[in-house]
Amino acid sequence: MASSFTPADPSGLHPETLLVQGGIARSPYGETSEALYLTQGFVYDSAEACEARFKGEDPGFVYSRYGNPTTAMFESRMALLEGAEAARATASGMAAVHAALLCQLRSGDHVVAGRALFGSCRWILEDFLPRFQIETTLVDGTDLDAWRDAVRPNTKLFFLESPTNPTLDLVDIAGVAALARAAGARLVVDNVFATPLLQKPLDLGADIVIYSATKHIDGQGRCLGGVVLASEKFITDHLQTFLRQTGPSISPFNAWVMLKGLETLGLRVERQQASAATLADQIAGADKIEKVLYPFRDDHPQVALARRQMRGGGTLVTFVVAGGKDGAFRFANALRLIRISNNLGDAKSLLTHPATTTHQRFTPEARGEMGISDGLVRLSVGLEHPDDLIADIRQALAKV
Repeated sequence: MASSFTPADPSGLHPETLLVQGGIARSPYGETSEALYLTQGFVYDSAEACEARFKGEDPGFVYSRYGNPTTAMFESRMALLEGAEAARATASGMAAVHAALLCQLRSGDHVVAGRALFGSCRWILEDFLPRFQIETTLVDGTDLDAWRDAVRPNTKLFFLESPTNPTLDLVDIAGVAALARAAGARLVVDNVFATPLLQKPLDLGADIVIYSATKHIDGQGRCLGGVVLASEKFITDHLQTFLRQTGPSISPFNAWVMLKGLETLGLRVERQQASAATLADQIAGADKIEKVLYPFRDDHPQVALARRQMRGGGTLVTFVVAGGKDGAFRFANALRLIRISNNLGDAKSLLTHPATTTHQRFTPEARGEMGISDGLVRLSVGLEHPDDLIADIRQALAKV
């Protein structure tokens, strides 16, 4: 039998320890690094043992679409880090969003969601859910009264991201959680920008937390993955069967890569966040930059909320380049170190123009409601020296 590391009181261990040691299950060979189990299925000593496994009487593995030893280690480590009872990994972040929503919604249900969301999340809410007679009301996520006023008798779910993509607005998670409880609804929080190190939505009252593990958790541009974290009851009653029957399974190889990414997550986020804060301060007020948004800057309109519910300002900086789309494109094309990409949370610094990429499917009016102007760009700060990044930005601004 494999030995596993499952501390009786994980709250007594620091996150840095859990990122390295949490959830390890060693084979009889006693390997140092987590084992990679590249297998589709499993074999049994007898037909009776196989029957017991399928009935759930034997807790072992059945098929890698349902569960896999490597995947289970990743899920266990994420649950320990998040402070959740259980976790399930998926093939991508959007698979996690889709599964977390659809596993619990039924025809006739109603969802209240923050308006400022990643484009694909908005598509699920506005285009996909209505096919099943599930309605969504989008609200200004920063306005608690708007959340309260949107509730209906059939409201089953609240959904938000904070900080938001890409404008870095803050949603009062504890406040929205209280409203969800009062309405008899569950709150789902996409916590990808904050990472599990900088914000704990479950501690603030959320019921379900979602990550695109593709972002900071991998953090090195290698592969896709997602994870849903919640109570054991929610996983058992809703999510597990949905995942088992619909099959958005993470590859064991990708789960193994995520385990390796978690080992350095604390070091990377600490460095990236420090650089992001420095960069935001250095470019604020620079010629040809009209606005800088960073949650822990004193000029952020919700800095008090950011400091109350986050441990740091995060690894992303959003700013508006003068000259609209033309100015933003001139700036992006002049960068030498920072690369153009739609990803984030990577070791390499990456720049995104949301109006033409992640949010391009929206009308200009809808983008305006979300605060996305044609000159707005989102910078995911990497591990390069901040002085080099600042120099790159300054030389690019000179060409706008």
